[in-house]
Amino acid sequence: MAASVESAATGTRAAPLVRARAVPWVAMYHSVGDCSDDPYRLTVTPDRLDRQLRWLRRRGLRGVSMAELLAARASGRGRGLVGLTFDDGYADFVEQALPVLGRHAFGATLFVLPGRLGGDNAWDPLGPRKPLLTADGVREAASAGVEIGSHGLTHIDLTQADDAALRAETAESRALLSELTGAPVAGFCYPYGTVDRRVVDAVRAAGYRYGCAIDPGPLTGPHALPRLYIGQHDTAVRLHLKYRLHRLRRRPVEGTR
Repeated sequence: MAASVESAATGTRAAPLVRARAVPWVAMYHSVGDCSDDPYRLTVTPDRLDRQLRWLRRRGLRGVSMAELLAARASGRGRGLVGLTFDDGYADFVEQALPVLGRHAFGATLFVLPGRLGGDNAWDPLGPRKPLLTADGVREAASAGVEIGSHGLTHIDLTQADDAALRAETAESRALLSELTGAPVAGFCYPYGTVDRRVVDAVRAAGYRYGCAIDPGPLTGPHALPRLYIGQHDTAVRLHLKYRLHRLRRRPVEGTR
């Protein structure tokens, strides 16, 4: 049970102190499909994804959305759960990833860009243009039980954005996705994984319950959660090593239980 602190000077009760626990294990995926032309190494084939999820199941682990993972940890039931996240909202998520997730009865969180619906990955100067989900595609993923989160409006480095752009990328994207899906949007994912204190504060102020980064260092917390990159070359041996290293190197995180 979390302890609380009472001020001797005022007699008022301060916010409860939440015991820090090891940061949750969250896998970071992007595109699922043909990876023959993939200079950024962000694509896994459906077969590789299937093998990776089978690896989780064999070890008694279950892939879930970030919302389910954090809620379970808050109630002490998070053991054996792994967050599965997919960035950018590629159209191949519905075509390729959803059937594999359904085969294993796993959940996931999909971070999309409401300012680029039906567009492509124009922010990537190299490699092929990949189509992004349309509004109907996002709704299809949501109706399948996938948690929808925001990846900002247009996939820019938020640490370089002015105040107006930062508000649009955080608060406006949340409002647009909530209107699109008809449900609250709890999660945010930082484009390129870049964060600083100003950006984290903006995400919190926009009403998000959590934020996903890559390796936020001292900013690690509920609004800057680290994630583990998973790619095409992550076989069973590599997954085992990544899992062990993750458990060894990650510092405890206040507020994530």
